Amino acid sequence: MGLTTGLRYRVASTLGTAVLVVGAIVVANHPFAQQILTSLPVSGRLVPTTLTDGALTVAAATALVVVFIALGPLFKPRPRRILDTISLTVRRLFAACLALAAVGYLDYTYRLPRTTLVMMAVLLGVWLPAWFVLIRRRPAAGNHRAVLVGDDPTAMAEIFETTDLSIVGYVAPAIQYDPTPVGQESATRFADGGTHQQPRLDDVECLGGLSRLEEVFVEHDIDTAVLAFERSDRAEFFGTLATCYDHGVAAKAHRKHADSVLTTDTSVVGLVDIQLEPWDWEDRALKRLFDIAFAATGLIVLLPIILPIAVAIKLDSPGPVLYGQERTAEFGETVEIYKFRSMVNDAEADTGAKLSEEDAGGIDSRVTRTGRILRRTHLDEIPQLWSILVGDMAVVGPRPERPELDADIESGITQWRRRWFVKPGLTGLAQINGATGHDPERKLRYDTQYIHQQSFWVDVRIVVRQVWMVISDTLTVVATDDSSEK
Repeated sequence: MGLTTGLRYRVASTLGTAVLVVGAIVVANHPFAQQILTSLPVSGRLVPTTLTDGALTVAAATALVVVFIALGPLFKPRPRRILDTISLTVRRLFAACLALAAVGYLDYTYRLPRTTLVMMAVLLGVWLPAWFVLIRRRPAAGNHRAVLVGDDPTAMAEIFETTDLSIVGYVAPAIQYDPTPVGQESATRFADGGTHQQPRLDDVECLGGLSRLEEVFVEHDIDTAVLAFERSDRAEFFGTLATCYDHGVAAKAHRKHADSVLTTDTSVVGLVDIQLEPWDWEDRALKRLFDIAFAATGLIVLLPIILPIAVAIKLDSPGPVLYGQERTAEFGETVEIYKFRSMVNDAEADTGAKLSEEDAGGIDSRVTRTGRILRRTHLDEIPQLWSILVGDMAVVGPRPERPELDADIESGITQWRRRWFVKPGLTGLAQINGATGHDPERKLRYDTQYIHQQSFWVDVRIVVRQVWMVISDTLTVVATDDSSEK
């Protein structure tokens, strides 16, 4: 596996980081590099400054300590995808540079000069991500090392007996029932408590409970996780998928879960391959840049109307300006999103979570006068631009539902969970085609179509159509108000 596991990875990552940091400081401290930097228009006001002898040694040691502390998570031998490796490295390096700048601000005796710090940051911004991508853990060809994860002993035993994968052991949560036929009992105690009965699994090593899943992936150099749960529930089944996604581990599932996962395999024979990453990392990177640019621009452009909206909401009805809701995000996790409040305060106190009748073309008595305008012009969604900016949502993707409504829909449409494999969006293919939660099957078809067809230009076309719809709806509202006044 090369320099990507255990002690070898730790040595490669720490030693490589030390060499690159020292090398960057030496290069940045050279008079020629200083001259080039200060000759550039953006850094022309910097004064060339070089350190010598002991001052350089102490400053370099200080920089090494700060960088090593900041990059601590990257020294842990865990699988990471290319984009995640680059993103984490850049963010941690940025934090280290801020810390070093603070050291300079406090006038520490052996601080790095500003010119050296700037040049070092530029060099390490290229070198460190490239190094960690180079030594990152790569899945072995053919997915040779696999682990069973689940709470269904019968399905686990079936997979173990029929699969060609090299199963190194199994991981299972503590469960309360005993599915073992009389005379076949074999109990094993798990790390997270309880016992679990395992028919025909005597030849497979128990690696612990779900609380140790991440450790199992790293310690045993796992390439593939095979899921064999009784149900494809939000907590354990999709929680395991989220862990697989975080660690870059491929996921397969027992065929009975085929309707609940995103997969290109149309057969129901054997195991199904789960698409944890339906899009290439280049597409995801471009999509994220588009999200940031759109959200930042939107917040700047709409800033002048945010205060008037807040005032109108407060004058119209008592209650907060913003309304927060838990919504389903990737792999069944939840995220808090905010909207400008468009209903009376505590609108669902008596009814509980329910879809608005306005989504089906009706009239919802809970919606305030200001809220009705905000909904028709889509201005109530403005706060979600912040959720996009921080990465909780995307501009385009399946519209997130509340967990309570998700549960109701899932009971009739098992494929609904396929929407959970990508980040939820502010708008999407379903929204521009008028599909709402009142027709979940139609909404699911559009969301699934988007997941399979997503590209930068698809996102642009959806956003353009959505913006045009917002403008049209706004003009209609203005025209309606004008005619009613006359």
